[in-house]
Amino acid sequence: MRLGERAGLQPAERLREVFGDAILDLCRQNEKVVVLDGDLSSTTRTHAVREEFPDRFFNVGIAESNMISMGAGMASCDLIPFMTSLSSFILANGFDQLRVSVAVAGLNAKVVGSHGGITLGKDGATAMSIEDLALVGCLPTFVILVPCDPASMHKAVHAAAEHVGPVYLRSSRVAMPHIYPMDDCPFQIGKANVVRQGGDLTIIGCGLMVAAALDAAVLLSEEGIEARVLDMHTLRPLDQEAIAAAARETGGIVTAEEHLLHGGMGSNIARIVGQTHPVPMGFVGLADTYTDSGEPDDLLEKYGLTAGDIVAAAQEVVRVKRKT
Repeated sequence: MRLGERAGLQPAERLREVFGDAILDLCRQNEKVVVLDGDLSSTTRTHAVREEFPDRFFNVGIAESNMISMGAGMASCDLIPFMTSLSSFILANGFDQLRVSVAVAGLNAKVVGSHGGITLGKDGATAMSIEDLALVGCLPTFVILVPCDPASMHKAVHAAAEHVGPVYLRSSRVAMPHIYPMDDCPFQIGKANVVRQGGDLTIIGCGLMVAAALDAAVLLSEEGIEARVLDMHTLRPLDQEAIAAAARETGGIVTAEEHLLHGGMGSNIARIVGQTHPVPMGFVGLADTYTDSGEPDDLLEKYGLTAGDIVAAAQEVVRVKRKT
């Protein structure tokens, strides 16, 4: 069964394709937007910008550190640079420049990490970005956006451009089902979306795991457990009000992310829950390990990132909640 089918979601679309359409649309609307790419425009889908706006597209080559430095310089000249590459390359190779030239200076630069998570598939562990959200999370001043479907990706690109300051936008290689209509997607930086109501516990997901959370909610409903589902598309700033309300109103929380549990979304949500309204929690994410190469669905199954894994975590949270 395909991701999102249990929840009745529309068929999937590759987010990198949507990003390519969105960044081209943005370039047509805002002449200050420029695109820098690490010789991967056919992969990151920025090639359409290269073709239509060659004077605003810069192929820096396999030199991510230089790309970040160039983008920082452009941002300081009142341009809005979108710097694109695979998440693992742009963060691992360009981290020092991101920290010193962009984050410390608080420049209006945008970093797009494509092919995030383990669903990169057969390209292997060295190309899989499972630490990106933790790395950017260590950089004060950065906003972190993780859209979950085509409509939210399109909105996220435009929201990143409108925000004044550093932004990290995570994209994906794998197709994601439509959760929102393309013409009706609420997207406000720092404001989570409630995509399903429920009162027995809350599942908070980001990216690919929002669709998995909706599938899990359907399975839980068959057991008489009604789960609220939150799309936490912004990981910084987190929607502390929505998190506290979820804890207070549903009495239990499960987080789900395609990322290491160490330093990921769940650990930051746990801090907020602990400070506001402590409740039983479960965490679905990648354990302390690198992964094998393989088909995306097989990897999600092997490393515990499926709707079934969310269901198991939710069942345990509800059991603890009822016991206490």
